[in-house]
Amino acid sequence: MIRTLLIANRGEIARRVIRSCRELGIATVAVHSDADADSPHVREADTAVRLPGDAPADTYLRGDLLTKAALAAGADAVHPGYGFLSEDAAFAQAVRDAGLLWVGPPPAAMQAMASKTRAKRLLRDAGVPLLDSLDPDRVAADDLPVLIKAAAGGGGRGMRVVRDTAALAAELTSARAEAASAFGDGEVFVEPYVEGARHVEVQVLADTHGAVWSLGTRDCSLQRRHQKVIEEAPAPGLGDELRGLLEESAVNAARAIGYEGAGTVEFLVSSAGRAYFLEMNTRLQVEHPVTEEVYGLDLVALQLRVAEGRPLDPEPPSPRGHAVEARLYAEDPGRGWQPQAGVMHRLDLAGLRVDSGIADGDVIGVHYDPLLAKVIAWAPTRAEALRRLAHGLEHARIHGPVTNRDLLVRALRHPEFEAGRMDTGFLERHLDALTEDNGEGLALAALAAALADASDRPATVAGRLGGWRNVPSQPQTKTYRAADGTEHEVRYRLTRDGLVTEDFPDLRLLRAAPHHVVLEVDGIRRKFDVSRHDDRIYIDAPLGSHTLTPLSRFPDPTARTAPGSLLAPMPGTVVRIADVAVGDPVEAGQPLLWLEAMKMEHRVTAPTAGVLTALHAAEGRQVEVGALLAVVTAHHEAAAHDEAAAHDGAATTAEAATPHQAATQDDGRSRT
Repeated sequence: MIRTLLIANRGEIARRVIRSCRELGIATVAVHSDADADSPHVREADTAVRLPGDAPADTYLRGDLLTKAALAAGADAVHPGYGFLSEDAAFAQAVRDAGLLWVGPPPAAMQAMASKTRAKRLLRDAGVPLLDSLDPDRVAADDLPVLIKAAAGGGGRGMRVVRDTAALAAELTSARAEAASAFGDGEVFVEPYVEGARHVEVQVLADTHGAVWSLGTRDCSLQRRHQKVIEEAPAPGLGDELRGLLEESAVNAARAIGYEGAGTVEFLVSSAGRAYFLEMNTRLQVEHPVTEEVYGLDLVALQLRVAEGRPLDPEPPSPRGHAVEARLYAEDPGRGWQPQAGVMHRLDLAGLRVDSGIADGDVIGVHYDPLLAKVIAWAPTRAEALRRLAHGLEHARIHGPVTNRDLLVRALRHPEFEAGRMDTGFLERHLDALTEDNGEGLALAALAAALADASDRPATVAGRLGGWRNVPSQPQTKTYRAADGTEHEVRYRLTRDGLVTEDFPDLRLLRAAPHHVVLEVDGIRRKFDVSRHDDRIYIDAPLGSHTLTPLSRFPDPTARTAPGSLLAPMPGTVVRIADVAVGDPVEAGQPLLWLEAMKMEHRVTAPTAGVLTALHAAEGRQVEVGALLAVVTAHHEAAAHDEAAAHDGAATTAEAATPHQAATQDDGRSRT
């Protein structure tokens, strides 16, 4: 019997494991980096052990420190969560060698699936359908498009889609470098890229007595950068024959490697309905809550029971209804999915299941994944589950860094997704529509912010006297910057007849208070909740939620950036620099360097065609947001600069040779 469990992880999954342990009467031990010292998972555990440092390589990826922490805290078992060392067979073996119980599959089973290339060779004999790998040196035009994948990892790291043979060599080099950085193994392989495919997976659970459950399918096709964003169970639109093949193949894969515990077998399903094995995750999946909701199970509790040697029932429970999960990230989809950092002042998603690693007031840092929460809805039917989840996200109070909330709501309501016609290219294909600005909603939000601000000011003498004037007043003017960087000017006047605006002629102000504004627009009453944190204003309304930053009427003239300056879009580490040097010509969009932040790599590209005139980055250098990385001078600016320099040089030479003539020319120009 497990009495004390160390959770070798952090954030959302650590809190999730703690929740199940409380139900089972198991004491918990958390581990934490210095950046996580006051995180919710640390506060909620019975005991906590510090792992000195901030970077994962110094903390959560140090198996030796984790094992020592478990022994020092008196734990008798270790749960790895997901990510970090959860699929590291050497760590699992070290835990066992220390006399601790490992809550997961046997190390040998983990090792069998650790390399995707080795896993394919093994599962081919078990009758699991596969895609054949290609020789990178022999890829021809007829083989395109192809997919480069890291053999030792997942999560989109070391993965590239190649559609041009001329780009293959460079993409292989890039994928190998990213795989080596992320997984310590630069091995990659190439296989055909299945266009328009769905990502479907099967949850399996096996005990130590030979029983293997299949807990149905999940669809995880909505992805960005090959990382899942929306998942659901069961996978919609699969025929009985295909569903049976997937579940049978998953069970065969688990039996072939002597699997124990919870695991997931992932497949690609082509538009023609053919299935191909992708990989097996020898751990609990991020998206496991949708399976729990459909089957009425606690998969973490079952993991613990299996680890204790207890048998599963002969058959799993029957599924019921449908569940959908959306991953709420601190990121900006409209700007290349840039991760965001800052304080999460409020995160309120009432009426839904929320698995989150943060609490109000927590700081979203740069060391870890930008996942804020997994938001899950269950209903008797898929349509009802989608509606519940979209409505809950739309009406959530999320006050902090920019998130992908609006994209999630629009994706859940997209006609193709509602009809079950989705594939792994869905988000890329519809990104513009899913991130377009809500013009009217934003304009009204800015007006509400201005009215709330005005209502919060101390009363003036004129106000106390009724504000009477014998001449028309000038409009009140306020300017705000929205989260997408656009600026919005609000102009309004409060008269005897009420509120007057140029943008909304048929508008009435019903109420204005510091935190609540009610407007009637074209006969429809609109409510706006207004919150302020630091220099930001958060507007929540039925037309959408917006984050605004008030701008000064007199901007700082020194706060300017030279044209062509490339600034760090986020705090991170420079992991690679392209083969360029100062003075080299560059093309618009050409990658110059790569930043790593929040477990993702981000290209920093030339904003225009021109010349690289400065490079301030170096590999391994940590940079803050806004740090100057490089400067690209556009061709026309460089030409103008050279012409001016040449002219100045000629004038200087002329002045030195004939000062009187130069003075005469200056006088002539002055008179003209």
